[in-house]
Amino acid sequence: FLGVMPAYSAVDDALTTKLVTFYEHKKDSSVPSHQATVLLFDPRNGSLKALLDGSVITAKRTAAVSAIATKLLMPAFAEVLCILGAGVQAYSHYDIFTELFTFKEVRIWNRTKERAVKFADSVNGPVQVCSSAQEAVTGADVIITVTMATTPILFGDWVKPGAHINAVGASRPDWRELDDELMKNSVLFVDSREAALTESGDVILSGAEIFAELGEVVKGTKPALPEKTTVFKSLGMAVEDTVAAKFVYDSWSAGK
Repeated sequence: FLGVMPAYSAVDDALTTKLVTFYEHKKDSSVPSHQATVLLFDPRNGSLKALLDGSVITAKRTAAVSAIATKLLMPAFAEVLCILGAGVQAYSHYDIFTELFTFKEVRIWNRTKERAVKFADSVNGPVQVCSSAQEAVTGADVIITVTMATTPILFGDWVKPGAHINAVGASRPDWRELDDELMKNSVLFVDSREAALTESGDVILSGAEIFAELGEVVKGTKPALPEKTTVFKSLGMAVEDTVAAKFVYDSWSAGK
């Protein structure tokens, strides 16, 4: 797939387009499945100001949005973090979640255990490698799914009541990470209603009702409901790349 994600932010005085390629590797590959470049333009005259590494921006802005959702939606006493998947997004999520939150235990599971072990050995804190997704999820307060799964790998009867789930993978209308029970028995938040109803197999195929966009919670027009079991379905928005690219460009321009 080749994705083109243009966006303009008047507030940030920024115009960008992200070009992202996605190749589903049938075998383990040294080349990432997602590769991206962000083009930053001058909105006054359309001239190209910068080319930025879109893969880094994508990894960091996606994790940052998950962190915002978690700050708003996670239970009051969250001690156990679980990550399902061990790719690029697992690393970026781990970095920001361990920086912003204090978890007593971090667990990881990956379909290929060797990659989970490599992850645990390369990050800066203790991580427990689990032999099954169920083992990793059981009792977890915050769960992050960053997998290449096309059928559910996280099931509602495993999930602790009141837990918060960031569902980041399964970005196609026929792909799933979460089963129907979890989708229908959780309060569902999304980054974009329009995108979720056309791109997310977890939302489309389960028929789950969207309670709110994350932006509505940030603005205070919808409640967060952290006492409930919550799911944040993340698909990513082009404006997130725009804001991030402008931030990086401004910092570079200022000599930082």
